Amino acid sequence: MLERVDRMLLAVRDCARARDTFVRLLGAQPLRDAASAHLGARGAVLALGESELELWEPAGPGPVAEHLARWGEGLVFAGYASGRLDALSERLQEHGVPHARADGRLYLPAGATYGFPMAISPLAPATRAAGPVSFLYEATNCLASDWRAVAARYAAIFGLDAARFAPIASERWGYEGTLALFDPAVRLDRIELSQTFAGNSGAMRRFVERRGGDALYMCFAESHDFDALRERLRGAGATLTARGGDVAAERDTLHVHPRDLHGMLLGISRTGFAWTWSGQPQRVPPRPGAA
Repeated sequence: MLERVDRMLLAVRDCARARDTFVRLLGAQPLRDAASAHLGARGAVLALGESELELWEPAGPGPVAEHLARWGEGLVFAGYASGRLDALSERLQEHGVPHARADGRLYLPAGATYGFPMAISPLAPATRAAGPVSFLYEATNCLASDWRAVAARYAAIFGLDAARFAPIASERWGYEGTLALFDPAVRLDRIELSQTFAGNSGAMRRFVERRGGDALYMCFAESHDFDALRERLRGAGATLTARGGDVAAERDTLHVHPRDLHGMLLGISRTGFAWTWSGQPQRVPPRPGAA
């Protein structure tokens, strides 16, 4: 019943400043101003390829102010879309999952979904805005909990087919888990479930320990103009981590440090490269310009 990763919602201290950051670094396109009584916030919505970024600063008490007070700037909700929002709400009720209906969508608090707050919007036709980013396709639920139990729970409450999920593990980053893919025959959209382990010194484990358990950790985007986006980020002085170790030579995957994006850790992969770790490496296209 989940069909797309369609947006990320960030808590920021200064919406205008954050908007300028995302325009400058990622080529995001400003769309409209926004306000939400449920979030106790006002903000701006930006197009990021086919997806959207919502930048929220507090206008009163609510989840945005609480996040800023406790954790500082960063991801406050992972945004997904469903073409069956009413049916999904009923399913959540049947499974005892607390959620609120506001702003034309469903809000699930962190306590309902293993530390992974979600905003689920009605599915809408996607048009790609100008810029080097194609779309968002993943948000990461980093875990102290057993990823198997979380995967089974998500399959049940969101009506997902666990047979479509793809196992993952990384010695470098110190996790194991699964990609809860929605429709891997068509798209990469998913929730990443990554369980970390005590005694591991990786960044994800440190994040889990700081948050006191399961949490929303990061998101991933695909770029159809990866080389140009890499140089744009380098020219802006962003702190980057390359999959291959050499940022200047990287042509597949980068991570942008959260201090450059108002607390949001962002991974970026070139078109189709994420199939490398998504169970179908045969679908990875050659690099642009490769013989």
